[in-house]
Amino acid sequence: REIRDDMKKDSPMNRLLQGDVGSGKTIVALICMMMSVENGYQGALMAPTEILAEQHYLTIHKFLEELGIKVVLLVGAQRKSERQEVLRCIKEGEAEIVVGTHALIQEGVEFKQLGLVVVDEQHRFGVMQRATLIEKGLTPDVLVMTATPIPRTLSLTLYGDLDFSIIDELPPGRKPIKTHWRSDKKRSEIYKFVKEKVEAGAQVYIVFPLIEESEKIDLKAAIENYENLKEGIFSNFSVGLLHGRMKSADKEEVMSQFKAGEIQILVSTTVIEVGVDVPNATIMVVENAERFGLPQMHQLRGRVGRGEKESYCFLIATYPISREAKTRLSTLAETNDGFKIAEVDLQIRGPGEFFGTRQHGLPELRIADIVKDTELLLKARDEAFDLARRNKEILNTENMPNRVQFFKNYRDKMELSRVG
Repeated sequence: REIRDDMKKDSPMNRLLQGDVGSGKTIVALICMMMSVENGYQGALMAPTEILAEQHYLTIHKFLEELGIKVVLLVGAQRKSERQEVLRCIKEGEAEIVVGTHALIQEGVEFKQLGLVVVDEQHRFGVMQRATLIEKGLTPDVLVMTATPIPRTLSLTLYGDLDFSIIDELPPGRKPIKTHWRSDKKRSEIYKFVKEKVEAGAQVYIVFPLIEESEKIDLKAAIENYENLKEGIFSNFSVGLLHGRMKSADKEEVMSQFKAGEIQILVSTTVIEVGVDVPNATIMVVENAERFGLPQMHQLRGRVGRGEKESYCFLIATYPISREAKTRLSTLAETNDGFKIAEVDLQIRGPGEFFGTRQHGLPELRIADIVKDTELLLKARDEAFDLARRNKEILNTENMPNRVQFFKNYRDKMELSRVG
């Protein structure tokens, strides 16, 4: 209802939808895009990976095919002829709902009348990437969805420029994931537990870090660990490997085998962070967990606990680790709540430059603390909105200095504040 009311307003919507994985965010987005289509506009949904984009496309297409609403998929791996046809449909307005990856923001993608932009797992996109998609429409409504708001988004929520809706219920029968933080000295005990669970029919993810700055080294380590696990402790099981450098067809084959239960243990990099839904996968082991950020670990953990069975997440840290890493790991072990996790992330990393492109870091506030002074900031927010509603008063002599100073400092940055 909150989103529907926003979409009815003359001013464009700028709203955050927060809900844990599997809570129904995609269905909400689908309903919103249908509202946009019914009013003569196109809807676009941007996802961070081809796996997730294809999953969204199949889900949405299945629901809307019989209603005569044309849904198209735009991803980087498409053949040139297929891509050209999709681009034509988007430009001429035949495509009413467009699902895609970063391919949506490339040059040559033109919408006839884009009315709603939905960004899924928005912490995976940079501010400028989100801004580029929004600019493809004329002041479209914006809905950003996430299981863990990143600091900049959370700070915009507190300041008031980004409204938010929360889906705070899990589907019936869903149990909270039991999360344990252990040192690497306990690895053999954890793998023994994993072995017992796999023998009982469970499926498992084992995730290794892949950081951009050390991608080649990390990928090599992940492959070596896959070989060791396959030939060692898990030699009696079917073990698969998945990483971002594999061809799309190979990734799809591995995921199909895992979904079908043909692969019992999937060794992976963070490519499975989003878009993978295997209800029988009930155990997640994250190696070198101290190297992951809070939003990323929360997303990874969300790959399990998608069925009715008890699910576990083991965070294995290689010591020594920093104080910040300890805070991140203990937070994951203590809560499954995405907003609480984001609040801790906010304290650790800072909210980011308010109108700018940084996702985290020290804010521009000179006195106030966005976490400690929340109540004061909310009062300031209400005052600012009240002043804006009394539009004529902004032009009064009394308020002119505030207006002049504001536009002097923020004129060029105002558009980025809408991106979320």
